[in-house]
Amino acid sequence: MILPIIAYGNPVLRKIADDIPKDYPNLKELVANMFETMYNAKGVGLAGPQVGLSLRIFVADTIQILQDIPEDNDFAGEEGIKKAFINAEIIEESGEEWAYDEGCLSIPNINESVTREEKVRIQYYDEDFNFYDEVYTGFSARVIQHEYDHIEGILFTDHISPLKQRMMKRKLEKISRGDVEVSYRMKFPIVKKKGMRRK
Repeated sequence: MILPIIAYGNPVLRKIADDIPKDYPNLKELVANMFETMYNAKGVGLAGPQVGLSLRIFVADTIQILQDIPEDNDFAGEEGIKKAFINAEIIEESGEEWAYDEGCLSIPNINESVTREEKVRIQYYDEDFNFYDEVYTGFSARVIQHEYDHIEGILFTDHISPLKQRMMKRKLEKISRGDVEVSYRMKFPIVKKKGMRRK
């Protein structure tokens, strides 16, 4: 089932998400719905808060995008991942810092250069609550760091300079009002607009 993606301005995107208990109902169905929602929006990652759930869960699939890049790209040869990360905790970020244009399904039509470290060590559970302690590098590491930020209440726009943040303020306000064109289903914060209220 395709879920609505929560737009910038909703308080759920700013909360530190809660751990998911082992007996969380229909967890595998939630994971499947998040993957379907992500694919429908042509994304490579999606976190619980982005579908209105303040839970420590995110999904990522970098396989297809890495298969489609040209051979002279920096990411050529990287295998990619398709995984659900539950109750994740980043243990270490290391390596050389590098910048890359990032976007976000909750902040459509905005991309900015974000600097992150090239390697991440993360502990997490899968949807069967098997435990993993793994290291990722390159593009997959970046996607993991971006989605992990979501369950910590952080958005990619927090990583850019105050000047750029001020410059995009009007665009962000338009997104929160629903004044944006997207090809996927979104849920916008309730705002006052000309005496009316809308979702």
